Amino acid sequence: MKHRRLYMAVASAIWLAAATPHAAKAQATSTESLAAARELVSAMHMNDQATALLPIILKNLRPTIVQGRAEVALQYDALIPKFTQAFQGRVAEFSDAIAVVYARNFSADDLRTMAEFYRTSTGQRVLQKLPSVTQESSIAGQRFGQALGEEIRKQMVEELRKKGLDL
Repeated sequence: MKHRRLYMAVASAIWLAAATPHAAKAQATSTESLAAARELVSAMHMNDQATALLPIILKNLRPTIVQGRAEVALQYDALIPKFTQAFQGRVAEFSDAIAVVYARNFSADDLRTMAEFYRTSTGQRVLQKLPSVTQESSIAGQRFGQALGEEIRKQMVEELRKKGLDL
């Protein structure tokens, strides 16, 4: 579960890059911004993060494809090195797609400032802790949302009953 949020973020970024290839090209980015974005992606160790996600993606796909069939499971497991190697050849493609997204959304100066931050020891700790912080924040948000939803539901039912509705 720790890597699930990071997996979702990277999967979303992959989807965004795949779903909007023409938009990414249509909205031109400056060479300076793109270079700064690539610098940021490098400082964030995006290639390492994407590489670390592949085993999680393959593990999550396994039950869907295997569906309890032993022979398929054996063949699936045997194919993992092939897919891992193929993915390694595409990590730079992923990083480039992420760099384009950053370059479209931030100035070159902003990107350089962010890269400087991620090169500091604090920035590195942020990158290290971000998956667990994201997971804990998500859990806290879910709990808050559930509690708030239940409170609103109770109050809404009470108010509707005051108006004579039978709930």
